[in-house]
Amino acid sequence: MYPNTPNSSNSGQNPFMVQKEDEIDLKVLIFNYLQYWLLILACMVVGVLCAFLFNRYATNIYKVESTVLVVDDKPSLGTDLFESSGLGMLQGKSNIENEIGILKSFSLAEEAVSELNLNVQYYKEGLVSTTQIYDKVPVLVSVDWKKNQLVGGRFKIEVISGDTFELSIADNIFKVYDPADPYYKLLPEEEVTLQKSVYNFGQEIVGADFSFKIDQISALPGDILQFNLLDTPTLALKYKDELAVVPINKQASILTLSLETPVRRLGEDYINKVMDMYLRRELTEKNMASENTVRFIEAQLSGISDSLKLSENNLQKYRTENKVFNLSEEGAVIFERLQELEQQLAQTELNLKYYETLRDYVANNAAGDIVAPSIVGITDPLLNSLVESLSVTQAERIRLTSNFSDEYPLVRENAIRLQNTKKALQENVNSAIANTRNVVADLKNQIRMSDQDVNSLPETERNLLGYQRQFSINENIYIYLLQKKAEAEITKASNMPKNSILDFAKAGQSPVAPKRSLNLLIGLILGLIVPIGFITIKDFLNTKIEDPKELEKQIKVPLIGMIGRNNAADAIPVLNNPRSTVTESFRSLRADMSYLSPHRDNLTILFTSSISSEGKTFVSINVASVYALMGKKTLLIGLDLRKPKIAEDFSLVNDKGMSTCLSSDTPWQDVVKATGHKDMDVILSGPIPPNPAELLLQDKFGQIVKEIKQVYDVVIFDCPPVGLVSETKELFAFADISFFVFRQGYSMKGNTQILNNLVEKGGVTKIYGILNDVHIDKGYGYGYGYGYGYGENSYGYHEEVQLPWWKRALRRS
Repeated sequence: MYPNTPNSSNSGQNPFMVQKEDEIDLKVLIFNYLQYWLLILACMVVGVLCAFLFNRYATNIYKVESTVLVVDDKPSLGTDLFESSGLGMLQGKSNIENEIGILKSFSLAEEAVSELNLNVQYYKEGLVSTTQIYDKVPVLVSVDWKKNQLVGGRFKIEVISGDTFELSIADNIFKVYDPADPYYKLLPEEEVTLQKSVYNFGQEIVGADFSFKIDQISALPGDILQFNLLDTPTLALKYKDELAVVPINKQASILTLSLETPVRRLGEDYINKVMDMYLRRELTEKNMASENTVRFIEAQLSGISDSLKLSENNLQKYRTENKVFNLSEEGAVIFERLQELEQQLAQTELNLKYYETLRDYVANNAAGDIVAPSIVGITDPLLNSLVESLSVTQAERIRLTSNFSDEYPLVRENAIRLQNTKKALQENVNSAIANTRNVVADLKNQIRMSDQDVNSLPETERNLLGYQRQFSINENIYIYLLQKKAEAEITKASNMPKNSILDFAKAGQSPVAPKRSLNLLIGLILGLIVPIGFITIKDFLNTKIEDPKELEKQIKVPLIGMIGRNNAADAIPVLNNPRSTVTESFRSLRADMSYLSPHRDNLTILFTSSISSEGKTFVSINVASVYALMGKKTLLIGLDLRKPKIAEDFSLVNDKGMSTCLSSDTPWQDVVKATGHKDMDVILSGPIPPNPAELLLQDKFGQIVKEIKQVYDVVIFDCPPVGLVSETKELFAFADISFFVFRQGYSMKGNTQILNNLVEKGGVTKIYGILNDVHIDKGYGYGYGYGYGYGENSYGYHEEVQLPWWKRALRRS
């Protein structure tokens, strides 16, 4: 015997209770998606087609690359001195990060854009897309950038003839560029409108916020072109962001410059120009020291030149007037000694003047005009190294502050290094000034002592010696300065950038975008994911019962059988179409009931559902029919007094029935009607009463059921939906077996809780589930009415169903 309740324990396991499994049935999941294989295939084809069209009409993007060798400054003598004094950070050594910052700087990009004159971009219209043209433009647009200009949007040119064209607006997204405030642009006060107008090539075209002219080069009548104006700051910012500068590896000081652009020649020209401006800027910084030296020497020469001419004229005049041309032997000796001392004094005073200039330079934080000590003959290695370090550090600061704020780490490090260098240089210069002044005083003292020997000479020779001394001093200083000027100019001419270009810009032959193979793969994957995602979301949001496995997990009782969809118009396929698969479903259900209630000669079966239209009447009629075909004397009783349906299926008149017996003294035998089929009778529900619930709850109904069981072998109750009316709950006590009917694709998933409440709270026993109208195959292979796998022993005498190819393939697997 089987337990009366599904939840009771027993040493024997209920054969109809499927064990609850949490694992995902992969085969079922595949079946669920394969139902929509045509949709998935169509989406995949559409995805690949869209990717193909995108690849076909997308603008090709090419990568342009070049390489630059960055050479670090070689260590000088000052480096060792700095390291020994703890000022190693004064070295001023260039590094890769600084050079990357310079190459990606806005100022360098602005210079390159200005040199290349990229402010006008030209486009040629095609059937589907518009492509940019660069080197061979059919027209030339000349813009007056000293006036306000409309930038960003596009103008359209339609060439009418060799001399005229029509101008209109193609893309109205303009902003106004004001040369007085070039880094900020404003929206036009009102939408830009430009009526199609015909102009002559070379004619000045002037509007409220634009002024340009268009010259003919090679445009032909019928050509359609577009162009837009872009101001230099906007272009510089664009290329600054797009230019990538990276080292080829961590150990190397070689930088790779790359740019992705749809126009290969434009990318090559821009990168080459950036590298050219980069080296030009470096050379300019190097030449700055030589230029400053030349200016310093020329300032000294301008003063000494007049003194030399004056002293030369005085000497010549004195010689002529006094007819004295040469000194005596004693005077020549004195002159040589004085000349040597005065030459030393002049050189020392020049050094002192340089020291004082350098001191003022450091004190006033001047920039860009420092002169190297070696140029004026100062050979102090520490001083030379400090001045060189100061020049390099200041040049580096100028480059950094043009691209980064003062809070940037490299800028702060540079400021500290500059401050320490100035402090060390100031101390060294103050010491040098003091020492040099002592040397000047000593030389002047020696000259005064030599002047005493001059007083012993005759007056004429003394005066000649004085004129000759003055001329010799000025001449020596003049020659010395000319020599230093020539050295500075030679140094400037021989300067070369320490960095160099290894490879000029070269664009790749194959585009880096669009990635055609990847796009096709993405299109294929999206074509697969989108419908699967749609199906998944649809199933997730689906509130209807479709999956038998899911139904089994949700209900607390066994799912005994599944009834396939009845595609015929006949409501009684068991009697009228015995070879149909639906009929086989009922035969299988009948066989299963012999296990549910064995060793019983009389059987009372109740059918109900949660709501109307779930097929309980259809199941009740056909279960009664399948018992009648066995020769069992069967009575079908319609207990749905509110919405009777049985009479229509048997073509009977619902003039009397169970409501007649319960509301009057009419015996039940008088309301039994023949169905026209052997061993099968029916009691209709009868006329709809005003109080159906009270009628069914009378003791009289129990007495009638008891009498009926004595006459019939099988009694079938077609009850009203238990989820809508209350009397059905009282009818379970009269049944040996009760069935709760669900309908696939119609019954709500929440309705399973009604059945669970009947078992857990209502105390109903011997109740089971049935899934009706099974037509959605979720991958279990029983979507055509084989009664959950227990009715497959019919050996195919019913109608054969040809499964789809993918179902047959999965079954074989």
